[in-house]
Amino acid sequence: MVSELGNNVDSNEVGHFDALASQWWDPHGPMRSLHEINALRVGYIDEHCKLADRAVLDVGCGGGLLSEAMAGLGAKVTAIDMSAEALQVARAHLLESGLDVDYQHQTAEGMAEVAPATFDCVVCMEMLEHVPQPQSVVAACASLLRPGGKLIMSTLNRNPKSYLMAIVGAEYLLKLIPAGTHEYGQFIKPAELAAWARSAQLEIDDITGLHYNPLTGIHRLGGNVDVNYLMTCSDRGGDL
Repeated sequence: MVSELGNNVDSNEVGHFDALASQWWDPHGPMRSLHEINALRVGYIDEHCKLADRAVLDVGCGGGLLSEAMAGLGAKVTAIDMSAEALQVARAHLLESGLDVDYQHQTAEGMAEVAPATFDCVVCMEMLEHVPQPQSVVAACASLLRPGGKLIMSTLNRNPKSYLMAIVGAEYLLKLIPAGTHEYGQFIKPAELAAWARSAQLEIDDITGLHYNPLTGIHRLGGNVDVNYLMTCSDRGGDL
């Protein structure tokens, strides 16, 4: 459902994350899996775009878990989301962490209109599968990059294995995340994401699987991209 919030915003998705906002920083709550893989995600980002002193945009920041981790490594972080409740939680948590993040109630497309070619690195994690037109987000993120900048994304592959693990297993059997968090039809195959990136004049640098075992808490990068995966792309205009 596209809402009055914007042409590429699903009001049902926004409402879903509004309802979860107060539990964002609970490591044992519905965001537990994000807490457990956060260091892995930040390490991957820092490997592909050294974060210290970089201007970084976090698209779909939610309650700020990734935003604060990047700021903690010295990045100058701007973070955007369409969940007002999640942003309120994110801003409040800065009082506890003492970090500096500029949180804004904004879409990627809206940010691209007001701040094109501004960021050394744009990250978009676990967000593309929650919008009606993910290719529009990819194009907007690309336009936000400075010459040579990096776009780093993560999402869920679309195949029977990902359906069983990310929806049946995670939502209904293990109840790691609330039921209804994901819709299988919105999952994105790596070839689709790569095609959207190339259409936005980006080069594909890396595609890596992200593997998470909720029973053992073990998580790692590498191997197949059957379920969760990350992709790093570069703007063709230069090198950072």
